[in-house]
Amino acid sequence: MAPARFLVPAEAGLIALDWGTSALRAFRMGAHGEVLETRHRPWGIMNLPPATASAADGEPGAAFERALQNTCGDWLAATPGLPLLACGMVGSAQGWREAKYLPTPTSLDALARGLTLVERRDGPPLHIVPGLLQQGALPNVMRGEETQVLGVLAGLALPADAPVLIGLPGTHSKWVLARQGHIEQFHTFMTGEVFAALRGHTILGKTMQAAAAPDDDAFARGLEVARGSDTALGLLSHIFSTRTLGLTGALAPTAQADYLSGLLIGHEVASLSRVQDQAPTTPQTLVLCGEPDLCRRYAVALQTCGFAAPTIAMQATANGLWQIALAAGLVVAPAPASSSHPFTAGSLAA
Repeated sequence: MAPARFLVPAEAGLIALDWGTSALRAFRMGAHGEVLETRHRPWGIMNLPPATASAADGEPGAAFERALQNTCGDWLAATPGLPLLACGMVGSAQGWREAKYLPTPTSLDALARGLTLVERRDGPPLHIVPGLLQQGALPNVMRGEETQVLGVLAGLALPADAPVLIGLPGTHSKWVLARQGHIEQFHTFMTGEVFAALRGHTILGKTMQAAAAPDDDAFARGLEVARGSDTALGLLSHIFSTRTLGLTGALAPTAQADYLSGLLIGHEVASLSRVQDQAPTTPQTLVLCGEPDLCRRYAVALQTCGFAAPTIAMQATANGLWQIALAAGLVVAPAPASSSHPFTAGSLAA
């Protein structure tokens, strides 16, 4: 009998990749979906490792393969045939191979069926999770966040039909309405990118100075302005107050960045509150997933605007990739402890 092509030790079930624009995170995962090891490299799709003088690129995916080998080549060598699954911008038009958007609403099973396959010369293929497209007068997209959402949902003990609002703060903050195994709709706010642009490329940044620690009072002041009596003036008027409060001595240079952060996050959460007020269903469960200090700030902003205290989810991307791998048959759920089978065989059907 021919040996199974992809027979892997039970303690190593999947190599999962969170491959974005500026960085690559790799997770070596065990047979129960636990993260055994994590690595972080600067090899985002816009910053791939260059070819050496003696090895010019001979095929389109060569730079991506170099990034993969640099990040987890030893994992691949130690467990040949281990399934590879990636989410994020690696599936964009500028990525290794484009993974077409799926329409929203969608489900875990639909994402698992929609994986894009990248054949590799040496070793198993790479499977890429598709992004999501929400059609409408103002279309919306996500790529990578759908995997985080599925990871968050897998960690919640809720009835299948219970709606959940999941916030993913960051460069482009996402707010996703979901239920177990399903993503229903989402909104995007460019809060993080606008903050960076205002701080780095406008006159507001000229008077800012780095602070030794976050200024929570300045942040809270920004939140209050965003929802205060002058709220009708809107964000474009409010952000100029970062400069004028500094010029008049009412806001220290070291407090101005936190004040601006409070303004922007405050306007985002206030807009979200208005959307939620108009929605037919109000989720009882609110979850944040992202960088810890940013989630802390959003938790304060949410409660200032009348939302309940959110739960903070950790390691959602790795968990989401594991859920998709299970649904796609790339890995198999471990047998009960009484099983005598020492190995787990994973199907690599796309």
